[in-house]
Amino acid sequence: MKVIGAGFGRTGTMSMKFALEQLGFGPCYHMMEVFKKPEGILLWHKAAFGEEIEWNDILGEYVSGVDWPLSYFWEPLAKRYPEAKILLTIRPSDQWYTSMINTIFSYLDGHPPDDDMQKTWKEMVDKIVRTDTFDNRTTDRAHCEAVFNRHTENVRDAIPANRLIVYEVGSGWEPLCNGLGVAVPDGGFPKTNTTEDFQSNADSILAQG
Repeated sequence: MKVIGAGFGRTGTMSMKFALEQLGFGPCYHMMEVFKKPEGILLWHKAAFGEEIEWNDILGEYVSGVDWPLSYFWEPLAKRYPEAKILLTIRPSDQWYTSMINTIFSYLDGHPPDDDMQKTWKEMVDKIVRTDTFDNRTTDRAHCEAVFNRHTENVRDAIPANRLIVYEVGSGWEPLCNGLGVAVPDGGFPKTNTTEDFQSNADSILAQG
């Protein structure tokens, strides 16, 4: 692993996945990869509930990774891959929460699992996102925004500046490329998985597993 994403979901992580792959840091792990390779769900589930796993069993073929569930484990992953850059994707906390409540939080609340694989996936996501990260207070905007901002500061404090890339959604190629030490490519920065995209595609993405 050369790049480990520490940013929460809904901080442009899908766009970042495509950007990293365009820059040569692919394949990039993202929640969508969980559904493509459901055998990994059991390992993420074990990790979520405190069991030790070998990270290469999930991430061995990947050069980078962003988004939950990977970003929840940014600290052990930073130790496991000490040469990797830590990429913190951010956005204004009020915009982030509005996106979350209209996508991930509402999806978890409104879509019961259809089969054992989805049940295991949902247990894992509920544990790391709803319970461990937000203390089961996902409808409390002030609380969730405070958690988001505290997470940002925790990552900034923990990672040396020469290892950390902080990328705010909408900043274009330069901050990312400068942090990675690569040339800025032609064309615009990828933009995908908007709130509307998520609402349209979530069921079909989950069904890929």
